Formats: sequence, C-alpha cells, structure tokens
Amino acid sequence: MTIAIAIILLVIATLLFHFISPWWFTPLASNWQAIDDTINISLWVVGTVFVAVSLFLAFVVFKYRHNKNRRADYQPENSKLEGWLTVVTTIGVAAMLAPGLIVWGEFITVPENSKIVEVVGQQWHWSYRLPGKDGKLGKTAIKLVSEDNPFGIDVNDIYGTDDLLVKSNELHLLIDQPVKVVLRSKDVLHNFAVPQFRVKMDLVPGAVTFVWFTPTKLGRYELLCQELCGIAHFTMRGYIKVDSVSDYQTWLTSLPTFSQTLTRDTANIEQGKQHYAGCVSCHGIAGQGNEAMNAPKLAGLSRWYLQRQLSYFKRKIRGQNRNDLFGQQMAAMSVLLADEKAITDVSAYLSSLIPTNKSPTKKSPTEKTFIKKITMNTGDAIKGKSLYTNCAYCHGEHAQGNYAMNAPKLAGQHPWYLKRQINSFQQGIRGAHPADLYGNQMILMSKTLHDEQAVNDVVSYINSLTNVR
Repeated sequence: MTIAIAIILLVIATLLFHFISPWWFTPLASNWQAIDDTINISLWVVGTVFVAVSLFLAFVVFKYRHNKNRRADYQPENSKLEGWLTVVTTIGVAAMLAPGLIVWGEFITVPENSKIVEVVGQQWHWSYRLPGKDGKLGKTAIKLVSEDNPFGIDVNDIYGTDDLLVKSNELHLLIDQPVKVVLRSKDVLHNFAVPQFRVKMDLVPGAVTFVWFTPTKLGRYELLCQELCGIAHFTMRGYIKVDSVSDYQTWLTSLPTFSQTLTRDTANIEQGKQHYAGCVSCHGIAGQGNEAMNAPKLAGLSRWYLQRQLSYFKRKIRGQNRNDLFGQQMAAMSVLLADEKAITDVSAYLSSLIPTNKSPTKKSPTEKTFIKKITMNTGDAIKGKSLYTNCAYCHGEHAQGNYAMNAPKLAGQHPWYLKRQINSFQQGIRGAHPADLYGNQMILMSKTLHDEQAVNDVVSYINSLTNVR
C-alpha cells in the first residue's frame, strides 16, 4: 500500500513540476516552431506512457499485494496482450519519429533565397565571414591561418578577395531573411547553438557543416558552444544581433574586405616612436614600465594585443569603471592617438622594443617605500605552478603568450601589475564591458583563484619564468 501511494505521489509531483516549472524554452525568435511542436509531441507521448505505466504499476502493487490465502499464477505467454503492446508501442514510436523525420527534411533543405554566413569556432571565441559582392565565399585552409590571415583564406582565390570579415564575437543578421550558416572549426570540436533560434550543430575539425534559419524578432541573442571544447569551454560565448534593414546595411558597410586587411599593414615605426613621446613620462623611455607611476611594461608585448587594448581605451570599452583609477587615466591619454593608424604605429614601435628590467631613473626613498608596499609578495611559486596550469592553456607554458588563443605574454611583466589586473578581473573592474570578449573570459577564469594567497602564488610563479620574447 505504501509503495503504491508513493508511486502515485511521484506521478503527481512529476506532472506538477512539468506544468508549473519556470524552466522552459526561451521565447522563439526564428521560423522553427516545428521543432518546438516536435518536442512537445514527444513529451506528450512519453508523458502519457509514463503516467499509464506508473499508475498501472501502482494498481498492480496494490491489487496483488501479499495475501497468504492466494497463490501467484505463472503465465509464460499471452498472445493477446503481446499483440496489443506491439500495436500501441508501434503507434507511440511512430508518433515520436514521424514529426522528427519531417522536420529533419525541412532542416536540411535550405531555401534558395538564403544568404550565406560563415561562423568560425576557435578556443574560445567566435568569428564570422560573409561573401562580398560576388556572393561567394573564398576557399580556406587551416595551414593558411596566421596573425595576418586569421581566417586562413586562400589569397589566390578571386572569390575570397571581397569577403567581409568580422573578427569580433558579434554577428548581425537581417530580420526575416533566411540565412545558411556554414560552420567550421580551427581547432577542436565545437557546437553552434542559439536557444531562441532552436538550431544547433557541431563544428567538426576538417569538415564543413551547416544550419539554416530565418530570424523573426529584432534583438540580441547569445551564441553558445554546447560541446565541451576545453578548459574554458564555459567562456566561449558570442552574440547574434537581428537588425532592421537600415541598421544591417550600416553594419555591413563598416566591415573590411579580406583584400583590405592585407593592405592595411602600413605601420610606421618611426611615427609610432613620435606618438609614444607622450607616454614616456609614465611607461619609461624604453617601455620598461614605471612602478612608481603604476604604469606596466609595454616593451616587447605583441602588436596585436597592444592594438586591442589601446583601441579598447579609445572606444571606452576599458577604463570606464569608477574604481579603475589607472584605467581612467589611460582612457584619457588614449585621446592623444588620433586614429587607428596612430594606434597601429605606436603598437608596432612598442612591439619592436627589447624588454628590459632596468629602471631609467633612480628612485627616491619615498618611491622605494611605495614600491615595496605594492610589490610585497608572499606567494609560493611552487604552489603557483600548479595553479598556473589553467592559465598555461592560453598564455603558454612559459607565459610567453599565444596569438592563436588571443592571450598576451605575461612573463617579464611587473608582479604588482599582474596582481592588480587579476584582482580587477575578479571584482569586475576590468573586463565587464559587453564588447570586451576576452575580458569577460578572464573574469570567469580569474575566479578559479579563490583567495588572495592563490593570486600571490600564481603571480610569484609567473614572475619566476624566463621572459620569453
């Protein structure tokens, strides 16, 4: 009796949880209502079977409970019962499979008026490519991927010269326009999933897959990787913004073509040196940094990283938090760089400098006391080595940085600066801006260091590494 009641209560609780649960599909924003309908049909079929079998089990447990005055009857076969079970099971399975097969047929049949967009997955970010005026994407190859050609486009393919490149994590789409999303991975297995669009598909290394959908609602939707792709899988997020016609055209005209990106490398190191003159008072004449001025070392940092950070300061993506005093100062100083060309030049100049730990000036006793307080390190480098394992996946075994992972060099940087930046990430002072993709990832990763001692330990270990150029 008790078991029968427990089974009935379990059925009631399950049904209540299903109908009043707050966890359900996100609001639909595409043409794929059929996918929702298919899932609902499956739930109804499975739910009906679950309720029927559970209640039948409760009935059997109650009716045929132990009674010393009767004996069980063994019946090895019952053709009538088996026939009914076969028919009912077949109908149930068909009811679940048929709608799915119909929807799958629609899912792999791309409308002729669809626009093509390529989505490229890489640990741990997204980038996008659109065909130019010729309407065709150029050929690509993983072996062609480089710092100057991150998409690996074949320069000898005429169809690739006018391809439009999106190096940020946000893709814009035109509302009510069917789109075929071509998917490829630069490294490991990823998965393209936008919950509101009801589509998801794996990105398989060495292969090209696709999905198609029609965005039906204006808005900004989160793009997720739903395939475990490495230690920072949970940080691999992007955005898809559905635009009106005018907004989409404005965004489209802002994109560079592949040929333009190849001819943009016109960095003038001498001009960059002149631009850097306004930075010398803080960062030092050789870009070695100045602890008393809380200015980090810049010499020898990767050009692409310097360009990104200077651009962030100038575009008010970084340095806007009221608790980021030094970031605010840099945001103000970035105004001295008039345009992207100036940022390119000064970045090229700093990247060409040879890192040095020597201070250009003799510090006063007051400065020495100040520096000692800031750089006081009670970290254990041995423990820090273990903690750095998570960091090494992006920043390199020797903290030398990794362009492929968009991770800057850490070796040779001042320990007080490293500690301050880790703390800033942990507190959301840095990296919280929606446009700071890699900063957002660092916020999540920095929280794997659970206390100040852990931060001290990992900084101590990084400080012990060779300054790899």
